[in-house]
Amino acid sequence: MNLQTKYLGLDLKNPIVPSAGPLTRDVTGIKQLEDAGAAAAVLYSIFEEQIEHDTLEIHHYTTQHADSSAEAMSYFPEPSEFKAGPDEYLELIRKAKEAVKIPVIASINGKSLGGWTNYAKQVQEAGADALELNIYKIATDMNQTPSDIENGYIEIVKAVRAAVTIPIAVKISPYFSSVAWMAKELERAGANGLVLFNRFYQPDIDLENLEVVPNVLLSTPMAMRLPLRWVAILYGRIQADIAATSGIYNEKDVIKMIMAGAAVTQMMSSLLKFGVGHIGDVLSKMKYWMEVNEYESLDMMRGSMSYMKVADPAQFERANYMKVLNSYK
Repeated sequence: MNLQTKYLGLDLKNPIVPSAGPLTRDVTGIKQLEDAGAAAAVLYSIFEEQIEHDTLEIHHYTTQHADSSAEAMSYFPEPSEFKAGPDEYLELIRKAKEAVKIPVIASINGKSLGGWTNYAKQVQEAGADALELNIYKIATDMNQTPSDIENGYIEIVKAVRAAVTIPIAVKISPYFSSVAWMAKELERAGANGLVLFNRFYQPDIDLENLEVVPNVLLSTPMAMRLPLRWVAILYGRIQADIAATSGIYNEKDVIKMIMAGAAVTQMMSSLLKFGVGHIGDVLSKMKYWMEVNEYESLDMMRGSMSYMKVADPAQFERANYMKVLNSYK
């Protein structure tokens, strides 16, 4: 069975790509993922605040509002909470390239055009095979229009595309009034791939201390339904490669995403839960399923259940909503 695929112009031995997270924070973890069968690895995201910290600019953000009220003691992480600065991140890229044969995809999360472009250049110079733009923006300004937000994404991609030559993937959220339009515009701006979707982590409230606190919950298999729909809708209608992420736990999830049209599937929660050896288990079960169902390669199945290929594409739209409600007993 041929599990080879292509993503961002990179030839990959299979479609399993661990996403940005704890397992890609050091060379040891990346090497373990490669040994387990991963086809590439997305390094954990580095934030522009970390870059600023390296030049002491972070001091402004961590002290300007400090202790402004009993309910809000600080608004940004303390410098000591950043696990690694930009120099360490660039060194990680260099060491990872020396230690593994699989492609290394860097991930950056900026907040200004200068931050995105400057660090994108450094990441490229450090040897990253590709770059994932982890755009994480919460729109809270009531004077900011939807078009302002959309144009902000597009301008980031244009600026980074003009700054580097390596392939660029854009990790976006599903919170656009038109995901399809946004996907097309990001491709026009220079994106080689789209990662569907960025999962915004929701805060919690500590009732004892009356503080807003971070609360990380691993994705569940149910989370894959949202990217599954949009992978299927976008496949064949844009030229950019599509990476599916969120809730991908087993071989059936991977197969479904490939049939919907994904080039690769990104995993992290399932690997944190079951261990990196889970990659090999998923791959072996994929091969068995393909053999039983007479698929010789991923290319034979890719997009076969996409919006463009299914008999009733309305099932990805309003018809599915009505059918689901009427089917519940």
